[in-house]
Amino acid sequence: MSNMTVTRRVLLVDDHELVRAGIRTLYQSLDEIAIDWVEACSLQEGLQQYGEHADGQGIDAVLLDLNLGDCKGLQGLRQFMEAYPQARVVVFSGTQDEFVVRQARAMGAVGYLPKGALMSEMRSTLRALLAEQRRSGPPGSMFPRFPSSAMYDRVAELGPRHLEILELVLSGCSNQEISNSTQLSLGTVKNYVSSLLLALDVKSRSHMISLFR
Repeated sequence: MSNMTVTRRVLLVDDHELVRAGIRTLYQSLDEIAIDWVEACSLQEGLQQYGEHADGQGIDAVLLDLNLGDCKGLQGLRQFMEAYPQARVVVFSGTQDEFVVRQARAMGAVGYLPKGALMSEMRSTLRALLAEQRRSGPPGSMFPRFPSSAMYDRVAELGPRHLEILELVLSGCSNQEISNSTQLSLGTVKNYVSSLLLALDVKSRSHMISLFR
């Protein structure tokens, strides 16, 4: 068994300097894995940093906070995955809401780490993320586990655009606001909302919102 140390580069996107400093200090290495931390305090800076390291010495993984100064919620993850679909992104969030976790996974995140996680959980997630077999697929252990339910199983079957519309509906946006945000016509938005009601087997918009509270 080799005792050689390998170096992995991780991009940490979080707008709190103390959080970034704490993680960088606590997790400089994981046994045989040395971590080279790259930091960003906003989504745009994170996207720029990832792009600048897109050569042979690229970023091995990304820890992405959901609530940054220039984006809120899963919009940041969506933008990151659209810009760099090959990125291995673990959501690093203060919330552990089941819908958000399942949506993040459906949108391409390879893991979800609550900010309140124990140090042992943080270490195990980083090890799973940065191990040699990291390209073989996301291990299920990098997501919190929830009991199965028919509702969330239906959500898991939704496509990216339906997920985006659902997220905006649940955040309280009207059809017109969704139209403005997504650049879709008002009629198209209404069709998406109607198909969501049908797919989730709910009777009304308010009923759908109440199920995710």
